[in-house]
Amino acid sequence: MQHAASAITRPDTDHPPTYRHFCEAVARAQLTAWLPSGRQVLVDVSGPRAASAELAARAGHTVLRVLEEGRVPVRTGPAGSGAPGTEPGPGGTGSGSRGRIFTLIADSSRLSFLPAGCADGIIAEDRALSTHLGTETLIADVARVLRPGGRVLACVDSLVLGMALLAGQRHWPHLVDLPHAEVVLVPWPDGTITRCYGPDQARELFGGAGLLVNWIRPRTVFAESMVTQALAEDPASLARLVRAELAAASDESLGAQLVISACKPV
Repeated sequence: MQHAASAITRPDTDHPPTYRHFCEAVARAQLTAWLPSGRQVLVDVSGPRAASAELAARAGHTVLRVLEEGRVPVRTGPAGSGAPGTEPGPGGTGSGSRGRIFTLIADSSRLSFLPAGCADGIIAEDRALSTHLGTETLIADVARVLRPGGRVLACVDSLVLGMALLAGQRHWPHLVDLPHAEVVLVPWPDGTITRCYGPDQARELFGGAGLLVNWIRPRTVFAESMVTQALAEDPASLARLVRAELAAASDESLGAQLVISACKPV
């Protein structure tokens, strides 16, 4: 099977719309499956493009969404009553079974403004731990903010993607050293930098902050060409493809992006 990481295009911009739509659906399904039961306080540092805060609020949770100044969310709930700086859960007014989103304008690479043990969970979707290059500081804050037993879900760019990027740019010496590097910073063709992780680097990062990694899996193992062809032949097959993706057994080291679930020991 041709793997999705064989492409060196940016995972969030340059894939065909059909494949991007599939990856977004998989991300939503993975987050929904990860979300805790009941009503909990979650901190979302995923940035303005991710739908994670809305999904968590729809499930009944209170979400503190941390955004950089000037970065307006792409997806927001409808306007409603409430204190300044708050948003209702999607499709509602924040009452009933729906949770509520509180938007905090702050530096999302640090959570020093939040008190220790204030959150039941942290969501770092949309490659947040790859775009914040000083990740050790952020993950230490994540561990401090989590209550004992609290969980974190994160999405990162993988070493597989980093190797594809370096090969595409003909950086052969860097490519040879990449699997052994402690910190892997890889330039995109547009000049931005991504920090890439393999399973060992991810476990070391989380373990260094006192967090226990529960599992690591690829965002998707299905090839772009296969998904595009399947949806072209049957546009109604998206839900079946997503279910098949979630059920697929896969090597945790594969994939252009890795999804990591960890917890703070009790």
